[in-house]
Amino acid sequence: MACALRLSQLIDAHNAKNPSAQLTKENIYLLEKSRETGQHCLSGALLDPRSMRELLPDFEKEAPLDAEVVKEAVYFLTKKSKFKFPITPPPMRDHGNYVISINKFVKWMGQKVEAAGITIFNGFAGSELLIENDRVVGVRTDDKGVDKHGEKKSNFEPGYDLKAKCVILAEGTRGSLTKQLVARFNLDKDRNPQTYGVGVKELWEVPSGRIAKGEVIYTMGWPLTTQEYGGAWIYGSKDNIVSLGFVTGLDYHDPRIDPQHILQEFKRHPFTAKLLEGGKMVRYGAKTMPYGGWYAVPPLGGDGWMIIGDSAGFVNSQRLKGIHLAIKSGMLAAETAFEAMTKNDFSRVQLETYQSRVENSWIKEELWKVRNFHQGFENGFFEGMIHTALQQITFGRGLHERYHGVAGHTRQTKLESLSPSGDDRAGIIGPARGDGKLTFDKLTDVYHSGTKHEEDQPSHLVVHDLNICSTRCTVEFGNPCQNFCPASVYEMEDSADVPGGKQLRINASNCVHCKTCDIEDPYQVITWVPPEGGGGPNYDGM
Repeated sequence: MACALRLSQLIDAHNAKNPSAQLTKENIYLLEKSRETGQHCLSGALLDPRSMRELLPDFEKEAPLDAEVVKEAVYFLTKKSKFKFPITPPPMRDHGNYVISINKFVKWMGQKVEAAGITIFNGFAGSELLIENDRVVGVRTDDKGVDKHGEKKSNFEPGYDLKAKCVILAEGTRGSLTKQLVARFNLDKDRNPQTYGVGVKELWEVPSGRIAKGEVIYTMGWPLTTQEYGGAWIYGSKDNIVSLGFVTGLDYHDPRIDPQHILQEFKRHPFTAKLLEGGKMVRYGAKTMPYGGWYAVPPLGGDGWMIIGDSAGFVNSQRLKGIHLAIKSGMLAAETAFEAMTKNDFSRVQLETYQSRVENSWIKEELWKVRNFHQGFENGFFEGMIHTALQQITFGRGLHERYHGVAGHTRQTKLESLSPSGDDRAGIIGPARGDGKLTFDKLTDVYHSGTKHEEDQPSHLVVHDLNICSTRCTVEFGNPCQNFCPASVYEMEDSADVPGGKQLRINASNCVHCKTCDIEDPYQVITWVPPEGGGGPNYDGM
């Protein structure tokens, strides 16, 4: 949205100064896979207003901002108690930032984009990049009206081949088209593997006075052990609404760990349970975020393409913030595209100037200081805190100029090497049961995500080798897809027809589009592709 809006601003300014050399917006299209703009958008969310003030200087006067942050605290939790940090660490200081619903904010920005004269195609998912002679020349949208067997239904509509001089990919984390692009052009060469976390969120309505409007709380520690990476957030919003969630790093060792269960266990802590007592859970969702840092960012521009936002990996994992970076990267891509339009030159040389713009902006300035942050935690919490301290005093360097990482899914340990379930991870292993008041099972949570898909369509969760699921994965890892998916999409069912006696059942209609399965599957045989456009969660107010 920021990219489209900035491009519109530049075209308007150009046309005002050049009446005889007008540029048009008629062929600028924004594809949005959700039925309604913002419907699939989920975040904590706290907005650092820096980039928005550059894009729309007076945006605070009309944007849907729920609360300005007025108070923050950081706690370390043990199973029954808590320790409050005497001083809030600088990265967690949020005064001047805003608690927002990213769903409402994107919807508002979409209205701005359409008012500026740029067309948004809702309900159209990009299913394939169009590439000719190693140049991206457009996007193919999804077919509609195909049944689960791949046959055309009576309402069949073929996808469109949308040809374009420039395709800008803003798909969020682990974008399916971005994944195609990276693989086709080997864009991850000489980069650190991208690593990820999954944030599982619930929106609660609580009794008045429990948490101040604009109050921000972060926690670390329990229910994770010192070997897992992650932490919780609690944001006080207006009208007694609380945004509450837990981010779990998708580089844990124990394949039995369940991120949705972690959030439920976190709510059982006396500190959290007291806050939520008498309240009501009203919304649920999940989203992954890229943690890899600057050394995992791929090349950003090439022949006919650019990558922005979470798709490029623009997240400050130390601050747990990426919205402002996504907005700024969209603005810089728009400036690059505008220059290409004025020159009628969309070559690799021209679009690679986007890379230079990013490297000369405050995006790199911010991310460079945390370039090794997440990799410092690969050997656990305590060693990670030591690395963090060293990186703080060496402006992001730490012990090495570049900390090399590994893809998170490779860190899962086979069952034969694990402790029994009675160890200190017992409370976060396997799916949560839930009591229906404070804690919930996955299906109850998924109901509150508003997720809806056309049932009679091909599965958008493509498992390339089902035999692995019922043989190797069952024995080696215990089918962790049943655990890491926060939406109960994957189930192993008894079957006498397959080796091992169990077969995978995929409940694709439950999918909340978080991409965790595409990221965390230990064999990398799951590929997330867009379902029929319009299907997915309804993150109203999230």
